[in-house]
Amino acid sequence: MRNLLAYVPKGDKSIVAAALRTIFAQSNREVAGQQLAEVVQAIRARWTQAAELLAEAEEDILAYVPFPPEHWSRIYSTNPLERLNKEIKRRTYVVGVFPDEASVIRLVGSVLMEIADEWQVSRRYFSQESMRRLTDPEPLLASEPEPEPAPFRLAPMH
Repeated sequence: MRNLLAYVPKGDKSIVAAALRTIFAQSNREVAGQQLAEVVQAIRARWTQAAELLAEAEEDILAYVPFPPEHWSRIYSTNPLERLNKEIKRRTYVVGVFPDEASVIRLVGSVLMEIADEWQVSRRYFSQESMRRLTDPEPLLASEPEPEPAPFRLAPMH
């Protein structure tokens, strides 16, 4: 999203970001693709470069859809990676100047091992049940047909 918003003036970023969020609110790949096309069409007249970038990145943007829905918000978010980088920066800033490359590797490696241990013991990013759904998807209930999802319609942004 940040790459795309770099092509949009500061005052217009909130409306474009809101339009982009409508893509991630869709329930399946087909409708999300239709919504992405709607957003591209809506922003094309005003922010041509942003629209082209969005259209070219469709496969990358929608790469999260084959996973179980409870994974989606965690897959398309970069928060854990940003948090990890922030912790590494915090720990290395305290040292300041390292005597050699091996000392950097030891410190960063120990930080990574500590965080990995924490995630294994106390916090799981994905539940075991949702991970099981990756290999054994649950059959859909045939009792009621789901309503046909449809993308949001966006007016052109002028």
